[in-house]
Amino acid sequence: MPDTAAQPAAAHEAITTDVVSHLANLARIALTSDEIEKLTGELGVIIDSVAKVSEVATPDVPATSHPIRLVNVFRPDVPGPTLTTAEALAGAPEHDGSRFKVSAILGEEQ
Repeated sequence: MPDTAAQPAAAHEAITTDVVSHLANLARIALTSDEIEKLTGELGVIIDSVAKVSEVATPDVPATSHPIRLVNVFRPDVPGPTLTTAEALAGAPEHDGSRFKVSAILGEEQ
């Protein structure tokens, strides 16, 4: 089995200003030399962080998207009292006795 502790260090050392400059060129992103220097350091930090996570991400640790298990809390779906048609239409600006009336918005092509 390969030594995984040595791989992150090698990957971190592989991020040089030349690599960042080359990647920026491939992505057609114009970077100044200061930006290349800054990104080289930031990418190194990112690689180190991923390496730390990879150290504990063993096969016996299940992959998760959240550190705490998410559970939906639902109340029982029990039918209860509902409004009558008259009660529902009581606050409507317009109705025809059994349905809400609304103005047409699409014109005559309906």
